[in-house]
Amino acid sequence: MEPSRPRLPLLLLLLHFSLLASPCSARWRDGGGVGDLRESFLRCVARRSPATAGDPSRLVHAPGDASYPSLLDSTIQNLRFASPRTPRPALVLTPVTADEVRACVVCCRAHGLTVRARSGGHDYEGLSYRSLGRSPRFAVVDVAALRAVRVDAARGVARAEAGATLGELYYTVAEGSGGRLGFPAGICPTVCVGGHLSGGGFGPMMRKYGLAADNVVDAEVVDAEGRLLDRAAMGEGLFWAIRGGGGGSVGIVVSWTVNLVPVPAVVSAFTVHRLLLRRGGHDEQSLLRLLTKWQAVAHALPDNLFVKMSMEAKTINDGDDSTRHPLVTFKSLFLGNCSDMITQIDHHLPELGIKPTDCREMNWLQSMLYSYGYTNGQPAEVLLDRTLQPKDYYKIKLDYLTSPIPTPGLIELLTKIVEDEDGSIDIDPQGGEMSRIPESGTPYAHRSGYLYNLQYFVKWGGDKNVSYEDDHLSWVRGLHELMTPYVSKNPRAAYINYRDLDLGQNVEGNTSYEEARVWGEKYFRGNFRRLAMVKGEVDPDQLFWSEQSIPPLVVSTRDAGLVSDS
Repeated sequence: MEPSRPRLPLLLLLLHFSLLASPCSARWRDGGGVGDLRESFLRCVARRSPATAGDPSRLVHAPGDASYPSLLDSTIQNLRFASPRTPRPALVLTPVTADEVRACVVCCRAHGLTVRARSGGHDYEGLSYRSLGRSPRFAVVDVAALRAVRVDAARGVARAEAGATLGELYYTVAEGSGGRLGFPAGICPTVCVGGHLSGGGFGPMMRKYGLAADNVVDAEVVDAEGRLLDRAAMGEGLFWAIRGGGGGSVGIVVSWTVNLVPVPAVVSAFTVHRLLLRRGGHDEQSLLRLLTKWQAVAHALPDNLFVKMSMEAKTINDGDDSTRHPLVTFKSLFLGNCSDMITQIDHHLPELGIKPTDCREMNWLQSMLYSYGYTNGQPAEVLLDRTLQPKDYYKIKLDYLTSPIPTPGLIELLTKIVEDEDGSIDIDPQGGEMSRIPESGTPYAHRSGYLYNLQYFVKWGGDKNVSYEDDHLSWVRGLHELMTPYVSKNPRAAYINYRDLDLGQNVEGNTSYEEARVWGEKYFRGNFRRLAMVKGEVDPDQLFWSEQSIPPLVVSTRDAGLVSDS
């Protein structure tokens, strides 16, 4: 009998392949210092992105680097998560090309780092740049430098890189089309298209043209293998998922191609206020009748007319005393002139009593400034200011209405709103095109039958008193609880672009589909299962992970066909 041969080479070979296959290799999760990680990562990106080889340090920033704090904080919008105590990424990566994004993803996988993508940092829970302390080590791939916008007015399309802001997109579209074309998306000009379109994208033209994501016709995404895929290469499953499934789950979108929409040379808008000074009398009854009528008609107005409502507290000083009163504001956008808009309002909502002096005419680009709150004729170039949105401490929650709030609920809102001078409620009508797109058309499922979305918002200054923050958080959570009898049910719906960790979260660096259904079906209803199946196909190892990333679900071919056909 021959003596047995040593098996060590075979064991080493198996170990080598297991490390290559694992997205979270133990050698980097459990060992190696920050300096070792940084140097190894620099070598990795230099090999995989030749254009970076000359100076890879501009791409890779570790906690010990002088560049790290300012880059990490640069687009943190919610200062609740700017504290040094917040768990931070092992690396901040700042690619300037799609090729560098690919290198970053490949090297994160090789070094056992999960990936979080960030464009503008407006995500309300900060999950694009922070963890809750229980997740594995992660890197932030910040694509803010990818910000080119190209307009093809003849074809009626635009291509915007993920780091371009909505303001930059709007300005370039208007300039490139001579004011003939626009794009239906949100009102905050510093939000970047990378995240906004990934989650859907509300805006004042959504009743006419749907969500921003409904108007996406192509995209480029870097997947978990580091491949750059367009629509044809990624397939319709992944293309469906990125248009409303939320950012940070199935890849990094580096550019969007969108259909532009025709806008008239003149649009019009109004902003009118109703201040309730006396509770319990004729003034309150008159306001309640107006709110009831607005709820009955705003979701069913002509598609080119958008009239939203908001509530906040107004402090009135009377000598030595000051009291808070409910202030209700109605704000509109009409794709036409003032005369036609007043005719429509007089027909559908005469209780509002709009006068010609309340209405202002402007072009579509100016209306985006107006919708944001710049109502004094500021130049359109303001939209290009990426620092326009002030950073603050805040918490936001969202609900949907499938039926109008009855009078007792309206009274509760008017009472609750004056309890916090920094709180507000926005109610946006849906209907129109929003209700005509099938629920399964994109991951955004709140379509037919969803009349309004309600946004509960509270902000506060930089007071370090913990109880001060707790008071504000208690108010907004209490308001959400107060509205339970009046809002959507089974499930109580939510919106992924208004991410809310109160709904539930993934823990320990992985995601169970059954556990994630607690929050996932609130965001996506029946589309959640299909999203999880796409995740199971394109990122089963969960390289792209956060506390509310989509879980992977692997099902049989037969079951997959049933879901795809449903």
